[in-house]
Amino acid sequence: MAVTITDVARAAGVSTSTVSRALSLPDKVDPATRERVLRVAEHLGYHPNRAARGLITGRTGNLGLILPDLANPFFPSLVKTVQRHAHRSDQQVLLMDTDEDPAAELPLVRSLVKQVDGIILCSPRMRPADLREAASLSPTVLVNRKARGIPAVVFDNVEGMRRILAHLAGLGHAHVGFAGGPRSSWSSGERLRGLRVAAAELGVRLDELGHFAPTVAGGHDAAEGALLSGVTAVVAYNDLVAVGLCQALAEREVRVPDGLSVVGIDDIALAAMVRPALTTLALPTEAAGRAAVDLLLQLLAGGADGRPPQVGVAAELLVRGTTAGPASRSSPATRRRAPRRT
Repeated sequence: MAVTITDVARAAGVSTSTVSRALSLPDKVDPATRERVLRVAEHLGYHPNRAARGLITGRTGNLGLILPDLANPFFPSLVKTVQRHAHRSDQQVLLMDTDEDPAAELPLVRSLVKQVDGIILCSPRMRPADLREAASLSPTVLVNRKARGIPAVVFDNVEGMRRILAHLAGLGHAHVGFAGGPRSSWSSGERLRGLRVAAAELGVRLDELGHFAPTVAGGHDAAEGALLSGVTAVVAYNDLVAVGLCQALAEREVRVPDGLSVVGIDDIALAAMVRPALTTLALPTEAAGRAAVDLLLQLLAGGADGRPPQVGVAAELLVRGTTAGPASRSSPATRRRAPRRT
């Protein structure tokens, strides 16, 4: 026989309404009582009817997560973290992929509104006005994007770029290029801004090589301009662009880092697998995923009064084999080193 809410109430020594609140509106129940109810429910194997609970609370028990490209290796770890962290609060996650189409983002938000209680928008490229509309339709948290009046989890792009350029300048690079991401990408703009500030501080000449697709193919497209520019090092928009750039350089018999130093951003698994292993700025997606879920649940609980909260996530520079001093360009040997965190 299936365990009922009455069984849980009897075993926990509380009323059925208290059990219902503990499972549906936990912030409305004394913490000690809530913990006892949850412990008893787990022991008895009680699973509440989500549809019935939705009728009582007006909540779906679902969170929406919209990504630009699930095929990008940067996003799966963030997705898994969001799902795992949401499940701990008895929330399900509905995942949508825009296939790198900014025009698809707002329509997806509109289509999800009746199916979810809130939405996490990861790296959206919407115009500010569209972001405001999205946030007006559903409680919304941004990841890797800032917009006035909307809670957000953001990587510290500016400090990360300073670390990259300080590393390159320390190796002796005085002329560095940036292979930027899509023109509509907020994070690409922030990274460029950080590089400009750091270049001025460090006395490094910065060349903006253009806007490229955030893919391996985009890195291939960046190679010709990088070589013609005369830079001795390139900072790529992300690791996929960096890997594509390294591949294109190898096809032109330009060795990395002897002929050109390359730095990526993200630290996807591929970054450590390629040879030479990619120097990259590691963005902690697990920390960002947990923070995004926490912010959204805080919004849903009515705990975001006043100024919308923003959570900053620090990045780490992992120095591997694709960066070396420009003087080594004449050397036939590929420089090898173990990853170093700074």
